[in-house]
Amino acid sequence: MTETDAIVALVALFEREGYARVEPPVLQPADVFIDLSGEDIRRRMFVTQDAAGAELCLRPEYTIPVCLQHLSRRAARPSGYAYGGPVFRMRPNESGEFLQAGLESIGRPDAAAADAEILGLALEGLRLIGAPAPAVRIGDMGLLHALIDGLGIAPAAKRRVIRSIVSGQGLASLSETEGPGAQEHAGLLAAIEGQAPQAAKAFVEDILSIAGIASVGGRSAGEIAERFLARAANRTGLSNEAREILERYLAIQGDPDQAAEAVRALATETRLDLNGAIVLFEERTGFMAARGLEVGAFSFAATFARNLDYYTGFIFEMQDPGRSDGKPIVGGGRYDRLLQHLGAESPIPAVGCSFWLDRIVGRPR
Repeated sequence: MTETDAIVALVALFEREGYARVEPPVLQPADVFIDLSGEDIRRRMFVTQDAAGAELCLRPEYTIPVCLQHLSRRAARPSGYAYGGPVFRMRPNESGEFLQAGLESIGRPDAAAADAEILGLALEGLRLIGAPAPAVRIGDMGLLHALIDGLGIAPAAKRRVIRSIVSGQGLASLSETEGPGAQEHAGLLAAIEGQAPQAAKAFVEDILSIAGIASVGGRSAGEIAERFLARAANRTGLSNEAREILERYLAIQGDPDQAAEAVRALATETRLDLNGAIVLFEERTGFMAARGLEVGAFSFAATFARNLDYYTGFIFEMQDPGRSDGKPIVGGGRYDRLLQHLGAESPIPAVGCSFWLDRIVGRPR
């Protein structure tokens, strides 16, 4: 089976399940991906300009383009979409143009059932195109968000914590203290944290220029700006107690039932209200089991996170046990706030996944 044959087979499967085929334009507005995708994709995009100077990019993934197309149609009802075609990213030792297929479920209020359906169709699709039985990793950004909110961590610190976890660095990348002089520079540090690095650096350089400062202690304005960026990135805003509880949560792993039991025990011991997120997690597991999925074979890890910034809940990846590089062959998850960031008046629930066909079809193991 070729990659093109795999797209035909997968899209036909998804269409039979009620997902309509769409094919968003290859050229997409670059700023959307710069603002909403993870750093991993942002730094690997192919960027160009149109005749008017607007910045465009070759489509690096399908989820955002499908969401934009959904919004342009002003669909009032829940909709399902299937797709298959080329995407473009700079990838070490792999082609920058490769084929993906996938599906997106947008607008369904029954989140747990929709999550289980996407995971079930991903597994069914792999069987259909002859892929070996995959190892399934799952996570839940909803549990992490609920824990951080329950700990009362401030929004700026919350972003730093989640960014560190998504990047795979964990809490070790966050400094314990802000260091000498932090209070006198707190306003400037707060102003630049969370900004894109180039924009933040330009902001600091402008402030120094306005103040008439060209250099301090032999450091140029640019070097001073870099130091402020580093300090902004390293401020934690975490108490020792909050850090300890987060570390305990991040150590949780096992199958979904074991994970839910461990999170409940942590919530009870720390008197944090995580019940809503845990109930949704358990409902999802129940829907997976009802679909006949082998839930006990799935591996949950609290540290597992995908390299896209827009995930808000259930996330998963599937890996071919025969591949030595550990790269996923299918990945996806829930992104309930993405469509609002793209222009919707209110949050719209959504979940989906993509298949890396060049890692599945006709490749040596």
